[in-house]
Amino acid sequence: MATPDFVLALREHIGNAPLWLTGTTAVVLRGLDTGRPEVLLVRRSDNGAWTPVTGIIDPGEEPAVAAEREVLEETSITAVAERLAIVQVLPPNVYDNGDVTQYIDITFRCRYVSGEPYPADGENTETGWYPLDALPEMADAMRLRIEAAASDEREARFNR
Repeated sequence: MATPDFVLALREHIGNAPLWLTGTTAVVLRGLDTGRPEVLLVRRSDNGAWTPVTGIIDPGEEPAVAAEREVLEETSITAVAERLAIVQVLPPNVYDNGDVTQYIDITFRCRYVSGEPYPADGENTETGWYPLDALPEMADAMRLRIEAAASDEREARFNR
């Protein structure tokens, strides 16, 4: 996955020390009104995992705008963030180079607008639409994000 320039600049100063970052997950849905709901998924090029679109929010960027931007950059799909689904702190992550990060993830339910999905920026090897009741194998944490976004809940979920 491409590391944003601002993170590289910070790493020049702090080395591998823990870095708190804000990320976003965009759960893009279509077909909710037809009884055949689907979610947009990508297969990550770094570890082969199936996930909704995720990314790091740039300094000063609105989280919903970041979610929409990441979807367009990674899949060429235009989507609109409609509601906040879940906010959670993820476990610390240690990369192969020793960098330590921890993310607060802001997950949005997004509505499909247009486009045909393809792995547009090299961060993913595959992308496509999957029925909500027939998802490929994926981490439980990603299933939770999809479930929260696909639910009819009006309020966002918060872990306590």
